[in-house]
Amino acid sequence: MASLPSCWRSVMLLSILLVAMDQMAMASLSDDIEVGWGQDHSFFYMDGPDGKQTLALCLDETHGSGFHTKEAYLYARFDIDIMLVPKNSAGTVTTLYLFPVDVPWEYHDEVDLEFLGNVTGEPYTLHTNIFVNGVGHRVQHFRLWFDPTADFHTYSIDWNPKRITILVDGVPIRVFKNHDKDGVPFPSWQKMKLEGSLWNADDWATQGGRVKTDWSAAPFFANYRNLRVSSCQPSPGVAWCGDEPPESTWFQQGLDTAALQNSRDTHMIYDYCKDANRKQFPKECTLD
Repeated sequence: MASLPSCWRSVMLLSILLVAMDQMAMASLSDDIEVGWGQDHSFFYMDGPDGKQTLALCLDETHGSGFHTKEAYLYARFDIDIMLVPKNSAGTVTTLYLFPVDVPWEYHDEVDLEFLGNVTGEPYTLHTNIFVNGVGHRVQHFRLWFDPTADFHTYSIDWNPKRITILVDGVPIRVFKNHDKDGVPFPSWQKMKLEGSLWNADDWATQGGRVKTDWSAAPFFANYRNLRVSSCQPSPGVAWCGDEPPESTWFQQGLDTAALQNSRDTHMIYDYCKDANRKQFPKECTLD
């Protein structure tokens, strides 16, 4: 009989060990998310002395896995802790992104964080992109200032009617402003779920696809825990965030602009608005 895929073996062994612990769960991540694909390559377990329920996504030669929140939101802040694939993660991609429900691809909005694996000793690249009405190509790349495989770190997407902010451990690294009045589309009508996945993309992910996934190092694991979703809160007297008056400064509060600029100066390694190979720049590049 053929041997079980490596993820299957890991899931089966850990399931036996963790059943008793799982019954003691204090914080249930599984109440808020569900595995959408690769159910045989994922499992929940209790982690650490605080008993936080954690989701492990697994990737082997057969396939990876992914999850999504059970609820969809129009404007919210999403925070989740992730520990990335350690050691030789070349070819693998760990993701966190917002994606709409039942919207045709050519019209969809999307906010992407993709962690591009690398060979042992080389840093991850955090690839970010924003799609509006099916159009992306708004790529910015960052190098993290810590080892994202040694412990959990918090990654956040704060989406309100004025801007989308991407944060790492509470530090803003990217802002996409709402310039709809200037003819730049902004995600404002599609409810979206928070999703995450671990998959193989060795045709492009590491050094432009020159370095392939080393399957002898499989299975690969990425771990997610401690999801927090905070619905958008409008200013006093306003019914919901989408009704916030255009002149309102409510959503301009709380952004550390000095920290954002430092992130751009220190950690950004690619910006679509400064790509010398582009023949034409999107309109928002001249507005920010």
